[in-house]
Amino acid sequence: MSEFLRELFLKDFWLKLFSFALAVLTWFTVWFTLERQGAPVPSLALAPVDKYTYANLPVVILSTAEDVRSFRVSPKEVAVTVQGSGKVLRDLQARDIRALVDLTGVDNVENVRKRIEISVPAGVTLVQVEPTEVQVIAPPKTDSRIQASSTNSTRH
Repeated sequence: MSEFLRELFLKDFWLKLFSFALAVLTWFTVWFTLERQGAPVPSLALAPVDKYTYANLPVVILSTAEDVRSFRVSPKEVAVTVQGSGKVLRDLQARDIRALVDLTGVDNVENVRKRIEISVPAGVTLVQVEPTEVQVIAPPKTDSRIQASSTNSTRH
């Protein structure tokens, strides 16, 4: 039995020592990173989880730079319910939550309903959005060449 234990610890001793040191270094790196930045996902511990609803968050419209029309959405504001640990929710501000409607890549946006995309910081989980969609209202798209020629003709 003692021969077995001696071989278990002493055979490939330097390789085992290096592996142990590497494991400890990896553990400290992960621990230090989580302490500085907070956990990227909610903890699986049975810690109490709080919920909070942010009402009247403005809906931001994302469109391409070429499309300079003045889009509007109805409704203009949404209510977002989030959950997380008490400490995280106490530090959370309404400006940290983004309600976004993405209109890039959409050619015909007249009278269309679009889903609202919600972005929350790490450690916060999205629970509910009311409403989940908005009506996009867009002025008619005009051809920029026609607009340019009409302004040039009025100057002469």
